[in-house]
Amino acid sequence: MKTFSAKAGEVTRDWVVLDATGVPVGRLAQEAARLLRGKHKPTFTPHVDTGDFVIVINASRAIWTGNNKADEPIYRHTLYPGGIRSVPRGEFLEKRPERLIEKVVKGMLPHNKLGDAMYRKLKVYAGPDHPHEAQVKGATKAKAAATGTAAQA
Repeated sequence: MKTFSAKAGEVTRDWVVLDATGVPVGRLAQEAARLLRGKHKPTFTPHVDTGDFVIVINASRAIWTGNNKADEPIYRHTLYPGGIRSVPRGEFLEKRPERLIEKVVKGMLPHNKLGDAMYRKLKVYAGPDHPHEAQVKGATKAKAAATGTAAQA
């Protein structure tokens, strides 16, 4: 029996909507990374992007658990000498909650070209509205449960 290996042209992609309302960010990010990577499909192949498109709505209503202090800085670097910048986590969360969730999910994906291709299929929105209704029609709508698994809504 031959080992199955998916080809890039043979992959079928679905659109999955995850509702972040009341879900811990880590569990939400884990579920989104699993769907983006394609590990939920029987045709999963590690070196091919077999994942689905993921839309996360209500990002501003996600729960931050654990030791996440509002005054703890989040760092980034401009790639110039001495170009380190920081912003308090609470301020960043107020202004751009969707960007913070994107950052957490990106850290759970492979750190190479394949991971970049997977990351481009992630769409995060702070509120319940998104411009992808045409793609989502007839597709899976899921709510990330507190256990970290997607349940049919």
